[in-house]
Amino acid sequence: MRIESIVRNKKRFLPLLLLGDEQESMIDRYLERGDLFVMYDKADCPMAVAVVTCEGTGIYELKNLAVRTDCQRKGYGGKMLDFLFMRYHGMCHTWLVGTGDSRQTVSFYRKHGFVYSHTVPDFFIKNYDHPVIEEGRRLKDMIYFSKSMPDSPLRRAEESGIS
Repeated sequence: MRIESIVRNKKRFLPLLLLGDEQESMIDRYLERGDLFVMYDKADCPMAVAVVTCEGTGIYELKNLAVRTDCQRKGYGGKMLDFLFMRYHGMCHTWLVGTGDSRQTVSFYRKHGFVYSHTVPDFFIKNYDHPVIEEGRRLKDMIYFSKSMPDSPLRRAEESGIS
């Protein structure tokens, strides 16, 4: 398994990206301004993707995290998060992720240290051209979670009043 940063022709990974965000026009809003990472299996086939955007000094948002269907629930999403936390160490003091209110997704982020931050009411209704269904329920609100990186040099500088 290896993880690679992709800088050109990012849309070639659209089938995987659509597993994490099922509307292409929504992916188009962040894909080019974000950093795309692809995890490959031993046969060099893409098995997971992540898109990260910078939302301000030291604040990064995970816009998309998706694992190929046959590879799900085997720890690859967690391995991608661990990679991202290491990759952005020193640059990131706060991680954000917005998701639908589905039990499996919420428990995944909580398991990896994210805590509830806020809710964007009616996000899925206002921004998607079709009903988004997860776990048999139509998604309505976007639920945001955050993760503080206490060992971040940026966090320590902010806490000591240095900017």
